[in-house]
Amino acid sequence: MVTYCWGVTDDQVFKALADPTRRFLLYLLFDRDGRTLTELESELSMTRSGVMKHLKVLEDAGLVVTRKSGRRKLHYLNPVPIRLVHDRWVSKYAEPWVAALSELKTSIEE
Repeated sequence: MVTYCWGVTDDQVFKALADPTRRFLLYLLFDRDGRTLTELESELSMTRSGVMKHLKVLEDAGLVVTRKSGRRKLHYLNPVPIRLVHDRWVSKYAEPWVAALSELKTSIEE
């Protein structure tokens, strides 16, 4: 198991991404960052405490960061953990395919 510099493990990232409600929250933040809990809650048919529990899992995985702005707490998407998982688990498998396609293109053009 890999632990990243801020104490998050890839297991935490995978667990956070495994739930469709948490992925939906990430989609909302991807669409428009800096949302309040009330804004996020309005998009889901669940209780405020249910949304807070999902956001806590996302925060623990480093996928969501928060910032206080006056009396409001704003939530932002942090794509770094997803990128680190991609770099560790996906990119090494994609590289041979990209290299093979590049070589095929060169061969066809010659």
